[in-house]
Amino acid sequence: MSKADIVLGIQWGDEGKGRVVDMYAGEYDIVARFGGGDNAGHTLVVGDRKLALRIVPSGVLQDRPQLFIGGGTVVSLAGLVAELDMLAGIGVDISRVKISDRAHIVFAYHAALDRASEVARGDAAIGTTGRGIGPAYTDKAGRAGVTFAELRDPATAAAKVRLNVTARSGTAGMPLADEVVAEMMSLLPRVMPHVVDGVSYLHDALESGKRVLIEGAQGTLLDVGYGTYPYVTSSHTIAGGACTGLGIGPTTIGRVIGIAKAYCSRVGAGPFPSELSDETGARLRERGAEFGTVTGRPRRCGWFDAVAARYAVRVNGLSSAVITKLDVLSGFERIAIVRGYRTGSQSVGFEAAGDPGLELDLEWYEGWSEDVSAVRSIGALPAAARTYVRALEQALGVPVDAVSLGPERSALAVP
Repeated sequence: MSKADIVLGIQWGDEGKGRVVDMYAGEYDIVARFGGGDNAGHTLVVGDRKLALRIVPSGVLQDRPQLFIGGGTVVSLAGLVAELDMLAGIGVDISRVKISDRAHIVFAYHAALDRASEVARGDAAIGTTGRGIGPAYTDKAGRAGVTFAELRDPATAAAKVRLNVTARSGTAGMPLADEVVAEMMSLLPRVMPHVVDGVSYLHDALESGKRVLIEGAQGTLLDVGYGTYPYVTSSHTIAGGACTGLGIGPTTIGRVIGIAKAYCSRVGAGPFPSELSDETGARLRERGAEFGTVTGRPRRCGWFDAVAARYAVRVNGLSSAVITKLDVLSGFERIAIVRGYRTGSQSVGFEAAGDPGLELDLEWYEGWSEDVSAVRSIGALPAAARTYVRALEQALGVPVDAVSLGPERSALAVP
């Protein structure tokens, strides 16, 4: 039985996981997404082509792998069909896309609940995308969700949808049950050919020696259990979530590869100790094109946080890492790494990230002015950039497999 490898983000999301999955995907038979919904955008750049994906795994531009959407995900039928149509329009064989029958469905009423909840929170709003992901996971936990397996009996699924809409009839913006059911019925012929018994599908592949690459969504620090709660996503984003999201055991896992930017960013509200609310932060945002793939929202930006990174390495059990967006730092006179947190004179860990009295211990590094986008070997980077990469590797405590130096697939430096 072969092992499945995991690629996931170890910051607050938007680490460039898509381009790394795309880089590895040609070596695998299946790329499997284990959690999240279409609030998680992955951007791929290959040559002149730029592709934004929301739910289909990022191996889509490689010809070899099947693309599996696992049982831990929540999927909008309309969003999935729109993405499949987009992919078919650029020549992708969408028969490669498979969906676990255990995945749950995001309906329009979930989006209405999401938006109403954010309005009710007022100044304490979490900053969700409003796409219904959280309410869909709430229904899953409350045993009111609708799975893709249930779509095999459309009449029973429709009755469940009607009950769910009726129970929320007082919510602002709630769609009519008839409208939700009609949309579901119209999309079934497009969706059902992709639905498979997810457990058998993946285990049969592994038992036959096929190579599986598991793709994470969002980032470690947004995990519903181990992130900066309550300012988190609604699913488990850490490596352990891959097992529950795909129905595989921990002995099935091989490598766990963590993706980290050479700096940090965050979308929405919540603790972000290294945030730079000044001209430097704005410069990072502009140079890094730090705007959400799904929403277009500007991301908060700050220096690399080694305290948060060490925490993420632990909870994921990383075996190695890939550093992205090093090229964004070209031209900065000096660059900082957050080496420690303090409250008063006491050293504290990541659990104190939201403490209003938190102070940071920064270590500064010399910057570099050279354009590094054409470099393909870490050893060929400018001396200051090499020093910084070594400092990131030391902070993580695991080997750095590669450093990305631009959004295009080939813009990668290796040891």
